Amino acid sequence: MSDVRKVVLAYSGGLDTSVILKWLQDVYQCEVVTFTADIGQAEEVEPARAKARAGGVKSIYIDDLREEFVRDFVFPMFRANTVYEGEYLLGTSIARPLITKRLVEIARIEKADAIAHGATGKGNDQVRFELGAYALMPDVRIIAPWREWDLLSRDRLLAYADQHGIAVDFKKRKGEAPFSMDANLLHISYEGGVLEDPAAPPPEKGMWRLTVAPEKAPNKAEMVELDFERGDLIAVNGQRMAAHELLGELNRLGGKHGIGRLDLVENRYVGMKSRGCYETPGGTILLRAHRAIESITLDREVGHLKDDLMPRYASLIYNGYWWSPERRTLQHLIDFTQQTVNGTVELKLYKGNVIVTGRRSENSLFDTRIATFDDDGGVYNQADAGGFIKLNALRMRIAAKVEAAKGKAERAGADKGASKPAPARRKAAA
Repeated sequence: MSDVRKVVLAYSGGLDTSVILKWLQDVYQCEVVTFTADIGQAEEVEPARAKARAGGVKSIYIDDLREEFVRDFVFPMFRANTVYEGEYLLGTSIARPLITKRLVEIARIEKADAIAHGATGKGNDQVRFELGAYALMPDVRIIAPWREWDLLSRDRLLAYADQHGIAVDFKKRKGEAPFSMDANLLHISYEGGVLEDPAAPPPEKGMWRLTVAPEKAPNKAEMVELDFERGDLIAVNGQRMAAHELLGELNRLGGKHGIGRLDLVENRYVGMKSRGCYETPGGTILLRAHRAIESITLDREVGHLKDDLMPRYASLIYNGYWWSPERRTLQHLIDFTQQTVNGTVELKLYKGNVIVTGRRSENSLFDTRIATFDDDGGVYNQADAGGFIKLNALRMRIAAKVEAAKGKAERAGADKGASKPAPARRKAAA
C-alpha cells in the first residue's frame, strides 16, 4: 500500500469520515487531503476544517457548491420531471455526481494517487461515487474503507476513535440518533436504525426537520406564483433570485405548510430493498409547478415521450450514471423540449397539499376557441370526429368480426356433433 502517497477524502467531519481519516494515515501511510462540500445541508461546514487540522491534514478544501448544485444538477433533473419508482425525488442521488466531480478536480490539483469515500459496501453511494469518478478520471484509484476494514459496527468505530483520540459527538456516543441522516438543499433523508423495520412508524423525535406535520400546518392556505424560463424556475412571487435561493425559498414555504414528506421502501441498485424517509418540500412544489407549465406549452406527443423516458432517466441518476453518455444524450433531448416551457404557475399550499390554481404562458398551446364547449364559430368541425373515430376503430372492428366468425363456426361444429346418434353399446359377453 506504500504506492499511495496522497489521497483526497470526501470528508464531513462526522464519526465515520473522522475515523477514515486516521485509518488512511495508519494503513496506507499516506498524506490525506480533505474535501468538504457545502451543498445546503444546513449545518456549519467550517468545524470540519478544525477537525481536519486536528487530524494532521495540511490541505483542506471547503467549497460552497450550493449554486452549482441547484443550477447544474437539480434544475436539469427537474426539467425531466424526474421521480424514481413513482415517488422518490432523488435528493441524495443527484448530489453525488457534483461531489465526485469536485473530488476528481482536487485530485488533479493535488496530484493525488487516489480518492476515498465513506460510503458503505451495502449502499448505492459507493456505486454513484465510483462510477462518476471512473467516468471523469478513468485511471483513478479509489479507496473504500468500508469494503476493506473490520470496523463494521458503531461500537468498533467508537472504540477506534477512543484509541486514537478522535473527538466524537456526545449524541453519537450516547446513541441518541436512532437513524442516519443525509441532508442537502433539495432534501433530508433518514435511514437505518429504527427505520429498518418497514412496519414501524417513523419516530416522533428527531425526524422531519424541514417540515411541520400537515395537521399542524396553518389553517389558512397560502398562494404562491412561480415563473419559469426554458423549464427552469427563475422567480418566486415575482422575485428573481439565484437558483439555490429560489429552492431555499420553496423549502421555506413548503416546510411551513407540511409539504414533501415521504416514507418509502425502494429498490437499491445493489439488489436489496431499503426503507427511507424523505423530506423534499421545495422539490415537491417545483415538480408540481413544472408539470403544470408543461401542460400548456408542450406538444402532446413530446410530453408523452418525456413521460416514457423519465423512468429510464431516473434510474440512471439513482444508479449513478449521471456522467454516462446515455444520460447526457437524454439530457440534450430533454433540454431541447424545454425551449418553450416559459410562463407562470399559480399554486395553493395547504396542509401538505400543492394545488395548481392557474397557469399562463406566451407559448401556450391551449386554444380557447377550439377547446370551448360554447359555439366556436366553425373553428372546429365536430363532424370530422366521426371519421377519426371510425379509422381508429378499424383494427378493433376487424378483430371483432374475425372473432365473431370463429365463434359462429365453433358453435356450428358443436351443434353438428350433438345431432349425431349415439353409437350402440355392444352387449357384454355372457
